[in-house]
Amino acid sequence: MALGGGAADPLLPAEGGGERRAPFVLRALRIGLVVCLYWFTSITMVFLNKYLLDSPSLRLDAPLFVTFFQCAMTAALCAGLSLGAACGSRCAGLPALRLDLKVSRSVLPLSVVFIGMVTSNNLCLKHVGVAFYNVGRSLTTVFNVLLSYLLLKQTTSLYALLACGVIIGGFWLGVDQEGAEGTLSWAGIFFGILASLCVSLNAIYTKKVLPVVDGSIWHLTFYNNLNACVLFFPLMMMLGEFHTLYHFDKLGNPTFWGMMTLGGVFGFAIGYVTGLQIKYTSPLTHNVSGTAKACAQTVLAVIYFEETKSFLWWTSNLMVLGGSFAYTWVKGLEMRKVEEDPNLKSSEKNETGV
Repeated sequence: MALGGGAADPLLPAEGGGERRAPFVLRALRIGLVVCLYWFTSITMVFLNKYLLDSPSLRLDAPLFVTFFQCAMTAALCAGLSLGAACGSRCAGLPALRLDLKVSRSVLPLSVVFIGMVTSNNLCLKHVGVAFYNVGRSLTTVFNVLLSYLLLKQTTSLYALLACGVIIGGFWLGVDQEGAEGTLSWAGIFFGILASLCVSLNAIYTKKVLPVVDGSIWHLTFYNNLNACVLFFPLMMMLGEFHTLYHFDKLGNPTFWGMMTLGGVFGFAIGYVTGLQIKYTSPLTHNVSGTAKACAQTVLAVIYFEETKSFLWWTSNLMVLGGSFAYTWVKGLEMRKVEEDPNLKSSEKNETGV
C-alpha cells in the first residue's frame, strides 16, 4: 500500500506559475474532480477490502494474505513505473529504484509499524461492518495528541483536547450501541484501537526514516512494502494461512484474482490521490474532506447493507465526525497563528499534526 504523497512526489504534476494564473472556474473544477477522485478511491477500497476479508460468498479466512498481496502489488507497481520511466515513458520524472540492503535495514523499524497498521486496519474491517468502521478506528487523533506529548514533548491546546474528548465520547457511545444491537465485536474494537495507535506511530516513524531515502516518498513506499512482503511470510506460516489457501476452493478462479488485483491497484492509488488532494487544496482541507468522506461512507454502507441503526448510534458517528472536524479546525487556527506571528517561541507552539 502506498504512503501519502506530497508536493515532491514525482507522480504529482509540478507546480508552476501558469497554475496560479488559471481561471477560478477551472481551479474550482479541478479541485472538485480531485476531491471526487479521492472519495471514490478511498470508499471503493474499503468496500473491496470488506468483500475480500469477510464476504460470505468468498469465505476466505486469510487476512494477512490479502494484505500481503496488496503490499506486493504496490512494490511491483513502483518498480514497474520506475522501469517505464527509464525506458522514456510519460513518467520520466520518476527516480530509478535500486535495491540497497543497507537502506532496507534502516527502513525496517518503520516497516514493522507499517505492517501493524495495515494488518490491524484490515482485521478491524473484517470483524466490524463498514458502517461502524470509521468509529471503530476513530482514536487516531487521540493517539496523535498522546504520542506527540510522550515522544515529541509537544503540548496541545485546551480546545483541541476538548475535541479529542468528544471523539472519545463518540467512540464509547458507538461501542455501547453496537453492543445494544447485538453486532459488537470485541476483536474488531481491539484491532480498531490498535490500528489507530499504529497510524499515529507510522506518521512519527515516517518522519524519522525519510532522511534515509533522501526525503523521497517514492523510495520509502517501495522499501516499506518490499520489507512488509518479506515479514508477512513467517506471520502467514505461523497463523496457518498457507494451509487455508491450499484448501481454498476459489484459488484458481479468475474473478477472485481480478478482485485481488483491483484491491492492490486501489491500495497503490490511495497514496497518489491523497497526495493529489493535498497538493490542490491543503493538508487542512484534506482532513476536512476525509471527515466528510467518512460520513458519506457510513451512509452508503448503511444503505448498501440494508441496516437499521438507532438514533444514539447515529449520534455516536456524529460525535466522532464532529470532534474530528473541530480538532482539524482548531489546529488550522493554531497553525495560522504561528505563521502570522514568527516571534512565537517554540515552547509556546502547539503540535500541528503528526
